[in-house]
Amino acid sequence: MSADHRRLGRELDIFDSDPLIGAGLPFWLPAGAAARYEVETYLHELERRAGYRHVYSPVLGKRQMYELSGHWSHFAGDMFAPMAMGDEQLVLRPSMCPHHALIFKARQRSYRDLPLRIAELGPMYRAERSGVLGGLARVRSISLNDGHTFCAPEQIGQEVGDVLALMARAHAALGLRVSSYRLSLRGAKGEYAGDDASWDRAARLLRDALDRAGADYEEAADEAAFYGPKIDVQIVDPAGRESTLSTVQIDFHQPERFDLSYRDASGGPARPVMVHRSLVGSMERLFAALLEVHDGAFPVWYSPVQLSVLPVGTGQGPAAGAVVREAVGAGLRAEADHEGSLGARIRDSVRRRIPYAAVTGPREAAAGLVALRQRDGRQLPAMPVDAGRRADPAGGGRPPVTGTGMSQPREVPSTGRRHTHFGM
Repeated sequence: MSADHRRLGRELDIFDSDPLIGAGLPFWLPAGAAARYEVETYLHELERRAGYRHVYSPVLGKRQMYELSGHWSHFAGDMFAPMAMGDEQLVLRPSMCPHHALIFKARQRSYRDLPLRIAELGPMYRAERSGVLGGLARVRSISLNDGHTFCAPEQIGQEVGDVLALMARAHAALGLRVSSYRLSLRGAKGEYAGDDASWDRAARLLRDALDRAGADYEEAADEAAFYGPKIDVQIVDPAGRESTLSTVQIDFHQPERFDLSYRDASGGPARPVMVHRSLVGSMERLFAALLEVHDGAFPVWYSPVQLSVLPVGTGQGPAAGAVVREAVGAGLRAEADHEGSLGARIRDSVRRRIPYAAVTGPREAAAGLVALRQRDGRQLPAMPVDAGRRADPAGGGRPPVTGTGMSQPREVPSTGRRHTHFGM
Protein backbone atom coordinates (compact mmCIF):
# COMPACT_ATOMS: atom_id res chain seq x y z
CA MET A 1 0.00 0.00 0.00
CA SER A 2 1.36 3.41 -0.95
CA ALA A 3 2.08 5.79 1.87
CA ASP A 4 -0.79 8.22 2.43
CA HIS A 5 0.13 11.40 4.29
CA ARG A 6 -3.39 11.72 5.71
CA ARG A 7 -3.16 8.34 7.42
CA LEU A 8 0.46 8.83 8.48
CA GLY A 9 -0.19 12.36 9.71
CA ARG A 10 -2.85 11.16 12.12
CA GLU A 11 -1.05 7.96 13.19
CA LEU A 12 2.14 9.89 13.96
CA ASP A 13 0.36 12.88 15.56
CA ILE A 14 1.61 15.32 12.91
CA PHE A 15 -1.70 17.08 12.23
CA ASP A 16 -5.44 16.76 12.57
CA SER A 17 -8.62 18.70 11.83
CA ASP A 18 -11.98 19.40 13.39
CA PRO A 19 -15.34 20.32 11.81
CA LEU A 20 -15.67 23.23 14.22
CA ILE A 21 -12.53 24.80 12.75
CA GLY A 22 -13.53 23.97 9.20
CA ALA A 23 -12.55 22.05 6.09
CA GLY A 24 -9.12 22.78 4.67
CA LEU A 25 -7.95 24.27 7.98
CA PRO A 26 -5.78 21.58 9.62
CA PHE A 27 -3.97 22.18 12.89
CA TRP A 28 -0.45 21.00 13.68
CA LEU A 29 -0.03 18.75 16.71
CA PRO A 30 3.11 18.96 18.90
CA ALA A 31 5.01 16.31 16.91
CA GLY A 32 4.24 18.01 13.62
CA ALA A 33 5.01 21.44 15.05
CA ALA A 34 8.43 20.21 16.23
CA ALA A 35 9.33 18.84 12.79
CA ARG A 36 8.01 21.94 11.05
CA TYR A 37 9.95 24.26 13.36
CA GLU A 38 13.21 22.47 12.52
CA VAL A 39 12.55 22.76 8.79
CA GLU A 40 11.55 26.42 9.07
CA THR A 41 14.65 27.20 11.12
CA TYR A 42 16.87 25.51 8.55
CA LEU A 43 15.22 27.41 5.67
CA HIS A 44 15.49 30.73 7.51
CA GLU A 45 19.22 30.27 8.03
CA LEU A 46 19.74 28.99 4.48
CA GLU A 47 18.06 32.11 3.13
CA ARG A 48 19.85 34.46 5.52
CA ARG A 49 23.24 33.20 4.42
CA ALA A 50 22.14 33.59 0.80
CA GLY A 51 21.54 37.31 1.33
CA TYR A 52 17.80 37.37 2.07
CA ARG A 53 16.33 39.82 4.57
CA HIS A 54 13.34 38.45 6.44
CA VAL A 55 10.19 40.47 7.02
CA TYR A 56 6.70 40.14 8.49
CA SER A 57 3.66 41.53 6.73
CA PRO A 58 -0.10 41.56 7.54
CA VAL A 59 -2.40 38.77 6.42
CA LEU A 60 -4.96 41.41 5.38
CA GLY A 61 -4.86 44.10 2.74
CA LYS A 62 -7.25 46.56 1.16
CA ARG A 63 -9.15 45.41 -1.88
CA GLN A 64 -7.60 48.34 -3.77
CA MET A 65 -4.15 46.82 -3.32
CA TYR A 66 -5.23 43.62 -5.03
CA GLU A 67 -6.97 45.58 -7.75
CA LEU A 68 -3.70 47.42 -8.37
CA SER A 69 -1.59 44.24 -8.35
CA GLY A 70 -3.97 42.50 -10.75
CA HIS A 71 -4.97 39.74 -8.35
CA TRP A 72 -8.54 40.97 -8.12
CA SER A 73 -9.19 40.83 -11.85
CA HIS A 74 -7.29 37.60 -12.47
CA PHE A 75 -7.63 35.69 -9.20
CA ALA A 76 -10.77 36.89 -7.37
CA GLY A 77 -12.49 33.53 -7.72
CA ASP A 78 -9.84 31.97 -5.49
CA MET A 79 -9.93 34.71 -2.85
CA PHE A 80 -12.14 34.97 0.22
CA ALA A 81 -14.85 37.60 0.08
CA PRO A 82 -13.91 41.11 1.29
CA MET A 83 -14.72 42.14 4.85
CA ALA A 84 -16.32 45.54 5.31
CA MET A 85 -14.55 47.83 7.79
CA GLY A 86 -16.31 51.17 7.66
CA ASP A 87 -15.76 52.56 4.17
CA GLU A 88 -12.97 50.09 3.44
CA GLN A 89 -12.95 46.50 2.26
CA LEU A 90 -10.25 44.22 3.64
CA VAL A 91 -9.25 40.95 2.03
CA LEU A 92 -7.38 37.92 3.37
CA ARG A 93 -4.28 37.82 1.22
CA PRO A 94 -4.00 35.08 -1.42
CA SER A 95 -0.29 35.89 -1.89
CA MET A 96 2.46 38.02 -0.34
CA CYS A 97 3.88 39.68 -3.45
CA PRO A 98 1.84 42.92 -3.19
CA HIS A 99 2.96 43.35 0.43
CA HIS A 100 6.59 42.80 -0.52
CA ALA A 101 6.31 45.24 -3.42
CA LEU A 102 5.16 47.89 -0.96
CA ILE A 103 7.97 46.99 1.44
CA PHE A 104 10.40 47.72 -1.40
CA LYS A 105 8.58 50.99 -2.11
CA ALA A 106 8.61 52.07 1.55
CA ARG A 107 12.20 53.33 1.26
CA GLN A 108 14.23 55.06 -1.43
CA ARG A 109 16.38 52.51 -3.22
CA SER A 110 19.62 52.82 -5.13
CA TYR A 111 21.21 50.53 -7.70
CA ARG A 112 23.73 49.79 -4.95
CA ASP A 113 20.92 48.16 -2.92
CA LEU A 114 20.18 45.68 -5.69
CA PRO A 115 19.55 42.85 -5.79
CA LEU A 116 17.35 43.28 -2.72
CA ARG A 117 16.16 39.86 -1.53
CA ILE A 118 13.12 39.75 0.78
CA ALA A 119 11.83 36.53 2.36
CA GLU A 120 8.91 35.66 4.61
CA LEU A 121 7.39 32.44 5.85
CA GLY A 122 3.85 33.54 6.47
CA PRO A 123 0.19 32.66 6.12
CA MET A 124 -2.02 33.30 3.13
CA TYR A 125 -5.50 32.10 2.24
CA ARG A 126 -7.19 30.57 -0.77
CA ALA A 127 -10.95 29.93 -1.09
CA GLU A 128 -10.51 26.37 -2.33
CA ARG A 129 -13.66 24.40 -3.11
CA SER A 130 -14.57 21.69 -0.60
CA GLY A 131 -14.28 18.95 -3.22
CA VAL A 132 -10.57 19.50 -3.80
CA LEU A 133 -9.48 19.77 -0.17
CA GLY A 134 -7.48 16.91 1.31
CA GLY A 135 -5.17 16.51 4.30
CA LEU A 136 -2.22 18.88 4.02
CA ALA A 137 -1.90 18.70 0.24
CA ARG A 138 -4.78 21.08 -0.54
CA VAL A 139 -5.80 23.54 2.19
CA ARG A 140 -7.34 26.97 2.61
CA SER A 141 -4.81 28.30 5.14
CA ILE A 142 -1.33 28.13 3.60
CA SER A 143 2.02 28.78 5.29
CA LEU A 144 4.24 29.72 2.37
CA ASN A 145 8.02 29.81 2.21
CA ASP A 146 7.96 32.93 0.03
CA GLY A 147 10.56 35.31 -1.29
CA HIS A 148 10.95 38.17 -3.76
CA THR A 149 14.08 39.63 -5.26
CA PHE A 150 14.05 43.15 -6.68
CA CYS A 151 16.85 43.51 -9.16
CA ALA A 152 18.09 45.37 -12.22
CA PRO A 153 17.22 43.75 -15.57
CA GLU A 154 20.81 42.67 -16.15
CA GLN A 155 20.80 40.77 -12.81
CA ILE A 156 17.81 38.54 -13.57
CA GLY A 157 19.70 35.59 -15.05
CA GLN A 158 22.12 35.32 -12.14
CA GLU A 159 19.32 35.59 -9.59
CA VAL A 160 17.23 32.85 -11.21
CA GLY A 161 20.27 30.56 -11.41
CA ASP A 162 21.09 31.19 -7.77
CA VAL A 163 17.51 30.37 -6.78
CA LEU A 164 17.68 27.04 -8.63
CA ALA A 165 20.90 26.21 -6.78
CA LEU A 166 19.37 27.14 -3.42
CA MET A 167 16.34 24.97 -4.18
CA ALA A 168 18.60 22.00 -4.95
CA ARG A 169 20.35 22.45 -1.62
CA ALA A 170 17.07 22.55 0.33
CA HIS A 171 15.65 19.53 -1.51
CA ALA A 172 18.76 17.46 -0.77
CA ALA A 173 18.70 18.38 2.93
CA LEU A 174 15.04 17.37 3.21
CA GLY A 175 15.55 14.09 1.36
CA LEU A 176 13.40 14.99 -1.65
CA ARG A 177 13.94 13.94 -5.26
CA VAL A 178 12.94 16.22 -8.12
CA SER A 179 11.11 14.37 -10.89
CA SER A 180 11.20 17.11 -13.53
CA TYR A 181 11.37 20.82 -14.28
CA ARG A 182 8.57 22.58 -16.11
CA LEU A 183 8.73 25.90 -17.92
CA SER A 184 5.20 27.19 -17.40
CA LEU A 185 4.10 29.62 -20.10
CA ARG A 186 0.97 31.52 -20.98
CA GLY A 187 -1.49 30.08 -23.47
CA ALA A 188 -4.85 30.66 -25.11
CA LYS A 189 -7.00 29.68 -22.14
CA GLY A 190 -6.05 32.20 -19.48
CA GLU A 191 -6.06 35.97 -19.12
CA TYR A 192 -2.59 37.35 -18.66
CA ALA A 193 -1.27 40.77 -17.73
CA GLY A 194 1.55 42.61 -19.49
CA ASP A 195 2.81 42.96 -23.04
CA ASP A 196 4.19 40.35 -25.43
CA ALA A 197 7.73 41.71 -25.30
CA SER A 198 7.94 41.34 -21.51
CA TRP A 199 6.56 37.80 -21.61
CA ASP A 200 8.95 36.75 -24.37
CA ARG A 201 11.91 38.26 -22.55
CA ALA A 202 11.00 36.58 -19.25
CA ALA A 203 10.54 33.19 -20.92
CA ARG A 204 13.90 33.51 -22.66
CA LEU A 205 15.65 34.30 -19.38
CA LEU A 206 14.08 31.29 -17.66
CA ARG A 207 15.09 28.99 -20.53
CA ASP A 208 18.65 30.30 -20.32
CA ALA A 209 18.77 29.65 -16.56
CA LEU A 210 17.55 26.08 -17.00
CA ASP A 211 20.05 25.46 -19.78
CA ARG A 212 22.94 26.82 -17.70
CA ALA A 213 21.89 24.60 -14.79
CA GLY A 214 21.86 21.57 -17.07
CA ALA A 215 18.29 20.73 -16.08
CA ASP A 216 16.01 18.78 -18.40
CA TYR A 217 12.63 20.43 -18.69
CA GLU A 218 9.42 20.50 -20.64
CA GLU A 219 7.35 23.51 -21.65
CA ALA A 220 3.68 23.75 -20.70
CA ALA A 221 1.20 26.31 -22.01
CA ASP A 222 -1.47 27.86 -19.77
CA GLU A 223 0.49 27.08 -16.59
CA ALA A 224 2.01 30.54 -16.06
CA ALA A 225 1.14 32.98 -13.30
CA PHE A 226 -1.06 35.79 -14.58
CA TYR A 227 1.87 38.22 -14.36
CA GLY A 228 4.64 36.12 -15.89
CA PRO A 229 6.16 32.74 -16.82
CA LYS A 230 7.75 30.49 -14.25
CA ILE A 231 9.89 27.46 -13.63
CA ASP A 232 8.00 24.84 -11.64
CA VAL A 233 9.93 22.10 -9.86
CA GLN A 234 7.90 18.90 -9.92
CA ILE A 235 7.87 15.88 -7.61
CA VAL A 236 5.98 12.59 -7.85
CA ASP A 237 4.38 10.92 -4.83
CA PRO A 238 4.53 7.14 -4.19
CA ALA A 239 1.19 6.74 -5.98
CA GLY A 240 2.59 8.38 -9.12
CA ARG A 241 0.78 11.71 -8.77
CA GLU A 242 2.77 14.76 -9.86
CA SER A 243 2.67 18.10 -8.07
CA THR A 244 4.64 21.34 -7.95
CA LEU A 245 7.01 21.69 -5.00
CA SER A 246 9.02 24.84 -5.78
CA THR A 247 8.82 27.74 -8.20
CA VAL A 248 10.71 30.74 -9.52
CA GLN A 249 8.97 33.42 -11.60
CA ILE A 250 9.91 36.60 -13.43
CA ASP A 251 7.51 39.54 -13.10
CA PHE A 252 7.74 42.78 -15.07
CA HIS A 253 4.08 43.56 -14.38
CA GLN A 254 3.75 44.33 -10.66
CA PRO A 255 6.79 46.66 -10.46
CA GLU A 256 5.07 48.76 -13.09
CA ARG A 257 1.65 48.60 -11.43
CA PHE A 258 3.07 49.69 -8.07
CA ASP A 259 5.37 52.23 -9.74
CA LEU A 260 8.48 50.78 -8.13
CA SER A 261 11.76 52.52 -8.88
CA TYR A 262 15.38 52.87 -7.82
CA ARG A 263 18.10 55.37 -8.66
CA ASP A 264 20.44 54.05 -11.32
CA ALA A 265 24.16 54.86 -11.62
CA SER A 266 23.40 58.15 -13.36
CA GLY A 267 21.02 59.23 -10.58
CA GLY A 268 17.89 58.79 -12.69
CA PRO A 269 14.87 56.57 -11.95
CA ALA A 270 14.85 52.97 -13.15
CA ARG A 271 12.30 50.19 -12.87
CA PRO A 272 13.30 47.02 -10.97
CA VAL A 273 12.27 43.52 -11.97
CA MET A 274 10.55 41.27 -9.43
CA VAL A 275 11.69 37.64 -9.16
CA HIS A 276 9.24 35.52 -7.17
CA ARG A 277 10.47 32.28 -5.62
CA SER A 278 9.57 29.60 -3.13
CA LEU A 279 12.29 27.10 -2.28
CA VAL A 280 9.96 24.39 -0.95
CA GLY A 281 6.42 25.75 -1.38
CA SER A 282 4.01 25.73 1.53
CA MET A 283 4.71 23.92 4.78
CA GLU A 284 1.44 22.03 4.32
CA ARG A 285 2.17 20.63 0.87
CA LEU A 286 5.82 20.11 1.76
CA PHE A 287 4.99 17.92 4.77
CA ALA A 288 2.38 16.01 2.79
CA ALA A 289 5.22 15.10 0.42
CA LEU A 290 7.77 14.44 3.19
CA LEU A 291 5.41 12.10 5.04
CA GLU A 292 4.84 10.03 1.92
CA VAL A 293 8.40 10.07 0.58
CA HIS A 294 9.84 8.98 3.93
CA ASP A 295 6.83 6.87 5.00
CA GLY A 296 6.83 8.99 8.17
CA ALA A 297 10.46 8.13 9.00
CA PHE A 298 11.87 11.65 8.68
CA PRO A 299 15.63 12.22 8.59
CA VAL A 300 16.98 12.45 12.12
CA TRP A 301 17.43 16.22 12.14
CA TYR A 302 13.71 17.01 11.81
CA SER A 303 12.20 13.89 13.39
CA PRO A 304 9.63 15.05 15.99
CA VAL A 305 11.28 12.88 18.66
CA GLN A 306 14.89 11.92 17.97
CA LEU A 307 15.54 9.75 21.00
CA SER A 308 13.25 7.56 23.11
CA VAL A 309 14.83 6.45 26.39
CA LEU A 310 13.60 3.06 27.59
CA PRO A 311 14.49 1.96 31.14
CA VAL A 312 14.50 -1.81 31.48
CA GLY A 313 12.92 -1.68 34.93
CA THR A 314 11.65 0.80 37.51
CA GLY A 315 15.07 0.91 39.13
CA GLN A 316 16.52 2.56 36.04
CA GLY A 317 13.93 5.37 36.00
CA PRO A 318 16.28 7.99 37.50
CA ALA A 319 19.05 7.02 35.07
CA ALA A 320 16.62 7.28 32.15
CA GLY A 321 15.63 10.76 33.33
CA ALA A 322 19.28 11.75 33.42
CA VAL A 323 19.75 10.54 29.83
CA VAL A 324 16.76 12.62 28.70
CA ARG A 325 18.08 15.72 30.46
CA GLU A 326 21.52 15.24 28.91
CA ALA A 327 20.00 14.78 25.43
CA VAL A 328 17.73 17.81 25.76
CA GLY A 329 20.68 19.85 26.99
CA ALA A 330 22.57 18.79 23.86
CA GLY A 331 19.75 20.19 21.71
CA LEU A 332 17.95 16.93 20.95
CA ARG A 333 14.25 16.14 21.21
CA ALA A 334 14.11 13.27 23.67
CA GLU A 335 11.60 11.64 25.98
CA ALA A 336 11.42 8.66 28.35
CA ASP A 337 8.88 5.87 28.00
CA HIS A 338 8.17 3.87 31.19
CA GLU A 339 4.82 2.22 30.40
CA GLY A 340 4.49 -1.45 29.38
CA SER A 341 6.97 -4.17 28.66
CA LEU A 342 10.34 -3.34 27.12
CA GLY A 343 9.44 -5.20 23.93
CA ALA A 344 6.17 -3.29 23.59
CA ARG A 345 7.97 0.03 24.11
CA ILE A 346 10.59 -0.84 21.50
CA ARG A 347 7.84 -1.74 19.02
CA ASP A 348 6.02 1.51 19.77
CA SER A 349 9.22 3.49 19.22
CA VAL A 350 9.59 1.81 15.81
CA ARG A 351 5.92 2.45 15.00
CA ARG A 352 6.42 6.14 15.77
CA ARG A 353 9.50 6.17 13.49
CA ILE A 354 11.72 7.49 16.31
CA PRO A 355 15.31 7.30 14.96
CA TYR A 356 16.97 6.10 18.19
CA ALA A 357 15.86 4.15 21.24
CA ALA A 358 18.24 4.19 24.22
CA VAL A 359 17.76 1.08 26.32
CA THR A 360 18.91 1.70 29.91
CA GLY A 361 19.41 -1.41 32.03
CA PRO A 362 21.19 -1.93 35.38
CA ARG A 363 24.62 -2.31 33.76
CA GLU A 364 24.25 0.81 31.59
CA ALA A 365 22.85 2.85 34.45
CA ALA A 366 25.77 1.90 36.73
CA ALA A 367 28.38 2.72 34.06
CA GLY A 368 26.76 5.91 32.72
CA LEU A 369 26.21 4.29 29.31
CA VAL A 370 23.33 3.93 26.85
CA ALA A 371 22.73 1.08 24.39
CA LEU A 372 21.29 2.61 21.23
CA ARG A 373 18.94 0.81 18.89
CA GLN A 374 18.13 2.36 15.51
CA ARG A 375 14.62 2.31 14.09
CA ASP A 376 15.68 -0.16 11.37
CA GLY A 377 16.65 -2.67 14.10
CA ARG A 378 20.41 -2.18 14.05
CA GLN A 379 22.18 -2.07 17.40
CA LEU A 380 25.02 0.31 18.20
CA PRO A 381 27.73 -0.34 20.81
CA ALA A 382 27.03 1.09 24.27
CA MET A 383 28.36 4.62 24.57
CA PRO A 384 28.70 7.32 27.26
CA VAL A 385 25.59 9.33 27.98
CA ASP A 386 27.32 12.61 27.07
CA ALA A 387 28.67 11.32 23.73
CA GLY A 388 26.05 13.28 21.77
CA ARG A 389 26.97 16.57 23.42
CA ARG A 390 30.69 16.02 22.80
CA ALA A 391 30.10 14.99 19.19
CA ASP A 392 27.67 17.81 18.35
CA PRO A 393 27.96 20.63 20.90
CA ALA A 394 25.43 22.75 18.98
CA GLY A 395 22.93 19.87 19.16
CA GLY A 396 20.14 18.80 16.85
CA GLY A 397 22.10 17.54 13.85
CA ARG A 398 20.57 20.14 11.51
CA PRO A 399 22.22 20.15 8.06
CA PRO A 400 24.96 22.76 7.63
CA VAL A 401 24.01 25.84 5.64
CA THR A 402 27.48 27.26 5.10
CA GLY A 403 28.54 28.02 1.58
CA THR A 404 25.13 29.24 0.42
CA GLY A 405 26.06 32.84 -0.24
CA MET A 406 25.62 34.10 -3.76
CA SER A 407 29.38 34.38 -4.25
CA GLN A 408 29.83 30.64 -3.76
CA PRO A 409 30.07 28.13 -6.63
CA ARG A 410 26.64 27.29 -7.98
CA GLU A 411 25.13 23.88 -7.32
CA VAL A 412 23.59 22.28 -10.38
CA PRO A 413 20.11 20.79 -9.87
CA SER A 414 19.92 17.17 -10.92
CA THR A 415 16.88 15.44 -12.36
CA GLY A 416 18.56 12.04 -12.16
CA ARG A 417 17.28 9.44 -9.73
CA ARG A 418 19.52 9.03 -6.74
CA HIS A 419 19.36 6.71 -3.74
CA THR A 420 18.29 8.33 -0.51
CA HIS A 421 18.61 6.42 2.76
CA PHE A 422 15.38 7.18 4.55
CA GLY A 423 16.36 5.52 7.81
CA MET A 424 19.39 6.51 9.77
